[in-house]
Amino acid sequence: MHEREFPFTSHDFERIRKLIYTYAGISLHAGKTDMVYSRITRRLRATGLRSFEDYLERLVSDAEEWQHFVNSLTTNLTSFFRESHHFPILAEHVQTLHAQTRRPLKLWSAACSTGEEPYSMAMTMIDTFGSWSPPVRILATDLDTNVLAQAQAGVYSAERVERLPRDLVRRFFQRGRGANAGMVRVNPAVRALVRFRPFNLLQTQWPMQGPFAAVFCRNVLIYFDKPTQYRLMQRLHPLLYPQGLLFVGHSESLLHAADLFRPRGQTVCIPVARPSARTR
Repeated sequence: MHEREFPFTSHDFERIRKLIYTYAGISLHAGKTDMVYSRITRRLRATGLRSFEDYLERLVSDAEEWQHFVNSLTTNLTSFFRESHHFPILAEHVQTLHAQTRRPLKLWSAACSTGEEPYSMAMTMIDTFGSWSPPVRILATDLDTNVLAQAQAGVYSAERVERLPRDLVRRFFQRGRGANAGMVRVNPAVRALVRFRPFNLLQTQWPMQGPFAAVFCRNVLIYFDKPTQYRLMQRLHPLLYPQGLLFVGHSESLLHAADLFRPRGQTVCIPVARPSARTR
């Protein structure tokens, strides 16, 4: 067995598991031991500390390092138009709801990572309404401040858009030249539709106000246990229009929250009407 650079005990892992669960609701099982060791080891090297015990003690009083700790344990895997079947559904839904309400609509990407998801939503809205200024505003949040900075910049390797239709890339991305060759940047008009903010889904107070026409909370629930998932659904439910849509990931199910959301297609849900105060 390969000898580890730093001693890492089951007690160290348990402390880390409890810290990240309490703060972010992320549930780490024993199979994640090597992943946790690898990611936090980078922080030990960066801080010059020689043990996990010393590092975990430092977290108590070092807010900046705490954010590095959280960022290290956050998994960010995304791509433009990931789970592509969701975007035509979003387009039709928002167009219909706007025709009914005749008011600007709000969308929320609740775990936006490096920005591909909310920018895909923005591009979809531009095409849906045939305008660079569609009647839509998109809130994009994430726990990881590093990926939020990348998302706000809107700069990506050209490889990230290779599989997208050429016309879409031509209209919505700017190709870098000179020192920026091999990079693309999201068109300013697309970036203008998205507002990025740091946000922990587990925090007590949620500053955002509904109603949202749609919320993308995809590939997030898989990191939470069932009770935490249900509490999040309870928080999301009143923020949606009664006919609003909640998009989840392909491996996620809301069967345990059937009193809050019901299916409306593949990994798309709609709020269940709740009894009014007068009828309870």
